[in-house]
Amino acid sequence: MAASKGGWCLCELLRLFYSLFFPGLIVCGALCICLVIVLWGLRLLLQRKKKSVSASKNGKNPTVIAFFHPYCNAGGGGERVLWCALRTLQKKYPKAVYVVYTGDVNVSGQQILEGAFRRFNIRLTCPVQFVFLKKRYLVEDSQYPHFTLLGQSLGSIFLGWEALMQCVPDVYIDSMGYAFTLPLFKYIGGCRVGSYVHYPTISTDMLSVVKNQNVGFNNATFITKNPFLSKVKLIYYYLFAFIYGLVGSCSDVVMVNSSWTLNHILSLWKVGNCTNIVYPPCDVQTFLDIPLHEKKMTPGHIFVSIGQFRPEKNHPLQIKAFAKLLDKKVAESPFSLKLVLIGGCRNKDDELRVNQLRRLSEDLGVQEHVEFKINIPFDELKNYLSGATIGLHTMWNEHFGIGVVECMAAGTIILAHNSGGPKLDIVVPHEGDITGFLAESEEGYAETMAHILSLSAERRLQIRKNARESIRRFSDQEFEVTFLSSVEKLFK
Repeated sequence: MAASKGGWCLCELLRLFYSLFFPGLIVCGALCICLVIVLWGLRLLLQRKKKSVSASKNGKNPTVIAFFHPYCNAGGGGERVLWCALRTLQKKYPKAVYVVYTGDVNVSGQQILEGAFRRFNIRLTCPVQFVFLKKRYLVEDSQYPHFTLLGQSLGSIFLGWEALMQCVPDVYIDSMGYAFTLPLFKYIGGCRVGSYVHYPTISTDMLSVVKNQNVGFNNATFITKNPFLSKVKLIYYYLFAFIYGLVGSCSDVVMVNSSWTLNHILSLWKVGNCTNIVYPPCDVQTFLDIPLHEKKMTPGHIFVSIGQFRPEKNHPLQIKAFAKLLDKKVAESPFSLKLVLIGGCRNKDDELRVNQLRRLSEDLGVQEHVEFKINIPFDELKNYLSGATIGLHTMWNEHFGIGVVECMAAGTIILAHNSGGPKLDIVVPHEGDITGFLAESEEGYAETMAHILSLSAERRLQIRKNARESIRRFSDQEFEVTFLSSVEKLFK
């Protein structure tokens, strides 16, 4: 009796679902049609707004080229790409209108341009209009202690919407890696869209870290120790990677900064027909002006590190390895060795990381041998590089490594992480001879630094010469040629 009653309930439930299926399908279809109509209406509204705003006195509409770079006043390699890209386009298309979407609301446009000249020695030839965005906090990682990738990506859509409401360009270039803004500007704004990818938001390496339950700066220990949480995070990463691939494929032109980034973008976005490697511009000529000689500006040796104070740069590894080197007391008295960390601070989180690094130096007892130089002018950066013996780089899977190139151009002997761009594109043999060194572990860095110091002055000089010759392919001139060739499709 109970079994027959249960069977009857199941049949009734199935009949109910069946009766609701077609009405539900109709409702979903109607909602989708309404959404399409609303989005199309918004597109028409924005196009009408663009025509009314951009029409010049002679009745012609100049091409509006916009770059989405919420942190354009920072001092990293990504910002150098932005300013060089603007300068390159202004030479080619001087009559166009240039716009930069930025969240740096605490400074003026003139101060941003002066900062670009002071840090990168770049001065633009045409005016730039800055659209200041008030909702940049939506892409701050501190806003999302959990599901950070998803939170920042969704936040970038709202930030992109704010940008689109203030200025509708003809050509939109995301130069900072916010791929979720691409469909917004392409399908709602009616723009031709391009992207310069420094680092994929998610990569197959990140999936491997979670799958293998390895601890990392983006994979907390409590997750690696829990198989269930690791599985949940892996599913989340796979779903996010799928969506990331969809939004990235909206780009009409894709530029990547290294072989490492190319491999990941091809795997995720699957747009090989419009993807090219455009090595970031490095001001090698300015550094090549530094005379090549055995560094004798100080009684001992200076180790220099260039990079923004972000967690992935792994500055603690540099300090720990340097402390091990001092403990070894090889080649030089420990009092004649100094580590100088040079980088930009974008916000309070970066400043907090610098304070944590200072405390780490104190805990290891090396604070007298470690200096921090934050947001320093270009001339001061050049001065430090001219006096340094070794350049340090410790980021795992660095997408490219402009700081690595600058160190090599300035005549320092580079010691970079054995992964990513430095391994595949930069610290590679030149005419059969070495151009620098690679390491991975704390002990490996300490041993390699000791090895470099033990080399003869003549051998170190030869390595510097090899490095300088090899990095000429990363010059501003090479960037201009490859960048213009890649974006040409956006202007046809």
